[in-house]
Amino acid sequence: MRRRDFIKVIVGSAAAWPLAARAQQTGTPLIGFLSGRSRDESAQLVTAFQRGLGELGYTESQNVIVEYRWADGQYDRLPVLASELTNRSVAVIVTTGGTASALAAKAASTAIPIVFNVTEDPVKAGLVESLSRPGRNATGVTSLSAAVDAKRFSLLHDAVPDARVFAMLVNPDDPAAEVITTAVENTAHDGGYKLIILKATKEDDIDAAFATLGHQKPIALMVIAEPFFITRREKLVTLAAQHSIPTIYGIREFAASGGLMSYGIDVAEQYRQTGIFAGKILKGTKPAELPVLQPTKFEFVINLKTAKGLGLAIPSGILAIADEVIE
Repeated sequence: MRRRDFIKVIVGSAAAWPLAARAQQTGTPLIGFLSGRSRDESAQLVTAFQRGLGELGYTESQNVIVEYRWADGQYDRLPVLASELTNRSVAVIVTTGGTASALAAKAASTAIPIVFNVTEDPVKAGLVESLSRPGRNATGVTSLSAAVDAKRFSLLHDAVPDARVFAMLVNPDDPAAEVITTAVENTAHDGGYKLIILKATKEDDIDAAFATLGHQKPIALMVIAEPFFITRREKLVTLAAQHSIPTIYGIREFAASGGLMSYGIDVAEQYRQTGIFAGKILKGTKPAELPVLQPTKFEFVINLKTAKGLGLAIPSGILAIADEVIE
């Protein structure tokens, strides 16, 4: 761990001690919140989580205390952060920002209830025994991203029919990366398309990936929705524009920030549901009694201004099925 990251962890821990002490003295339940994302770009999602808690009668700093831990897209920090929370005698740990957060919490405790928000199949990840009967100390919501990413690839192809080469940017440190890669490779193979897999685990890797793509035209890119990329949203959108590469992303925030397209779950709704699950557990429901929730709503957003900047004419059939078109 780099020195500045170590200092951030220590400072965060010191600031959290009064909260834990207050919870123990007043009997107020304490929730641990572990995320692979960053605090700065998660404010609206935290609000959604708090809204879910509120639906069960819990208001932060009034009758429940929440301790937050953020990994800022650096998965190697998660085990330490998870251990901190388990040592605080939290009543439940809520994990968001990718499957790695849930796995870190699971490794830290098999007794403390865990409410996860994951991108892959939690059964295959070893978090639960089945979606309908979790059977362990964990439950929550899943986006089952492998199937979603296969659909995302199809939308990209339909929106950019002239593309002859497709690429996908993944973070190999993401536990869901292998499953997602396989699903998209199968979709590309079935359609007879060439697919290039690009990997990035640090800033320089992202720059190198776009430099590679700049030599292959016409090309279209898909960026996986995971914490390392989400925390670098502005950088990715800027590079895609600079290299004139039509790109589809996994969450709406990318399209709102100038990305060409996004297709994925309603992330805020997923966070609200984690708040509801956490509230139910605080009221006595066991995780094993709460079936894992799967998404029912997906958002397809097109930024028409970005399309025009790329000189790209989005087919009318694709525009017609978009949930939102940003002019």
